[in-house]
Amino acid sequence: MPGRLLAALVSHPGLVAAVGTRKGPVVRDGRVLHPGVQALLELTDLLDRSTGGASAADPVANRAAFVQTARWAMPSRTDVHAVGRRIPGPEGGPDLPVRVYRRFGVGVGRDAGRPSAIVYFHGGGWVVGDLDSHDGSCRLLAATTGCVVVAVDYRLAPEHPYPAAVEDCLAAYAWVHRHHAELGCAPGRVGVMGDSAGGNLAAVVALETRPGRPAAAEDVPPPVAQGLVYPTVDARLATESVRTFADGFFLTREGMETFRNLYLPDASLREEPRASPLLAPDHSGAAPALVVTAGFDPLRDEGAAYAEALRAAGVEVIDTSYADQVHGFFGMGVVPDCLALATEVCDAMGFLMHRSAASPSG
Repeated sequence: MPGRLLAALVSHPGLVAAVGTRKGPVVRDGRVLHPGVQALLELTDLLDRSTGGASAADPVANRAAFVQTARWAMPSRTDVHAVGRRIPGPEGGPDLPVRVYRRFGVGVGRDAGRPSAIVYFHGGGWVVGDLDSHDGSCRLLAATTGCVVVAVDYRLAPEHPYPAAVEDCLAAYAWVHRHHAELGCAPGRVGVMGDSAGGNLAAVVALETRPGRPAAAEDVPPPVAQGLVYPTVDARLATESVRTFADGFFLTREGMETFRNLYLPDASLREEPRASPLLAPDHSGAAPALVVTAGFDPLRDEGAAYAEALRAAGVEVIDTSYADQVHGFFGMGVVPDCLALATEVCDAMGFLMHRSAASPSG
């Protein structure tokens, strides 16, 4: 019910504006914010003022609220089968909860080919988020691409700071490769994808599994594709877009600094490539990449810089910037245009995955 009410309200931006505080369209850098997204922002502001809001200083206490809000904001596909399980974590670490998604009919039947797999790492600043917060997005990804999607519930900071999340994601990626038959997937055709902090982890996995890297293993090839949705790839937080969009567009500079400090409490580690993949000395040999940015996102500039760094290293890049969108639009399916764009993002990832299946080496 809350999701339906929210959808009804954001579909009438004028009604929200009548009771809100902003007047007229929001314009920054010559870009005009999407009216439905603006209505959602205004509704969030009204709710925060009436309830006292969520404190950026204590995100751990707001994990449940983050999950609930995310589930309201994203419709859930019903044509996808989802099953939870636990898999071994990294050496010395705990088992990892994962959730496996498959669109009904995929890989079923005598003549059906085995689908590719996408390992998905959720966003949430390495501090919040879980399998439930991104359930709607993973269902959409599985339904749109026809791939088996394996979502990973990696350990969160501050209880488990860097590099625990990296180690968990590398372990989960390797497990999917090694258990392709059990999952009903094609051997060797595994991609990685994530949004925000999950995009950071997907980029790190794509770099760390290249041949010759310490995390590489003979039986675990690098991803065939990487999908990075408004990724955080530079822990220094020093870009112009961080300054321009420091407040007022869901993701704030205060929030980013708080989450970064919880994940990377040792400032000397923030420029390591496993924390800031943009700062890796060499990006050559990384998987073909889909890099998605949003015009009103503090992370916009570093995402664009990462696309350019990959391209300069000879990596094929599909980079798409949605000029009227904010950080988080991939999970804001309650706004019809955001759902359409999220579907387009999934379709682009599907293109990369299916092309790898069609290639002689795939």
